[in-house]
Amino acid sequence: MKKLIFLLYFMSFSVTAGTLTCAGTVEKIGLHATDSLMVRLSSMNTAVFVCNPNANWVVTGTSYQTGAETCKVMMSMFMTAKATGKSVGSVWFDGDDVPENCSSWDPWKRANVRYFLY
Repeated sequence: MKKLIFLLYFMSFSVTAGTLTCAGTVEKIGLHATDSLMVRLSSMNTAVFVCNPNANWVVTGTSYQTGAETCKVMMSMFMTAKATGKSVGSVWFDGDDVPENCSSWDPWKRANVRYFLY
């Protein structure tokens, strides 16, 4: 019984970060004044902040960060996909701001891009 109470106690404080995979064409790509890259895929209802080309990007709910050089590469890849009209096959988003589905993002949210492929 004590083990069950102990387990329930710690489960009540656990934070569950979201993980979501979205796909589609790059509808919007932008750089906000706070040096944050924003991207919106055709399956998403709004643009999401995904990295900073001048600093390490950290969001709550993930144990990793995206470096500035990686952000610049990501920005280049998203810009190429936008210019060519190619579909970005899959983008894995992680973090506390990640919703349950691609069309439910709240405005001005942040996520970490764990992986993407096109």
